[in-house]
Amino acid sequence: MRKLSPLVAALAIAVPAAAWAGAPQPRKPVDPDRFVGRWHEVARTPNPRQANCAAATMDWTRSGEGFVVAQTCRQGSASGPAKTTRARATPVRGANGNKVTMSFMGGVIRQEYWILDRAEDYSWAVAGTPGGNYVWVLSRRPDLPPAQLNAVLGRVRALGYDTARLDVPGRGAQARAER
Repeated sequence: MRKLSPLVAALAIAVPAAAWAGAPQPRKPVDPDRFVGRWHEVARTPNPRQANCAAATMDWTRSGEGFVVAQTCRQGSASGPAKTTRARATPVRGANGNKVTMSFMGGVIRQEYWILDRAEDYSWAVAGTPGGNYVWVLSRRPDLPPAQLNAVLGRVRALGYDTARLDVPGRGAQARAER
């Protein structure tokens, strides 16, 4: 039997279990044509790529077998200057449309994203990284009514994510109290 190196053993102790657990497998198929259009980010796990990002949107446009995605963040506030990043999203074969690989900077940076849950009418979706470290709640509207947002956050919790860690713009302390 192989022993763990001291470095691997130390990392296993230092890294929280959630980071090792991974995201749950997506269960609902996603119709790529229904994912086209604008999505508004209504909650997210804080991450370095979106530091100082407000009123984030993603515009999905079909391109061949995949998509071109324009991700726009407003710097500092919803009225701040826009910063747009373009990516190519390629569906993962055999994944029922619910997994895509995003390529940024001409393919230099690649990341897989999974659509973990979605509304039947595609009015909202929950996306995450396979490692289980990051999750986003997306909506076709800039915000969700409070009862609907709470219901979606409940679904995010049921997927195993700590919703107390999420940034939920415009909800501040009220959001933390409701979680």
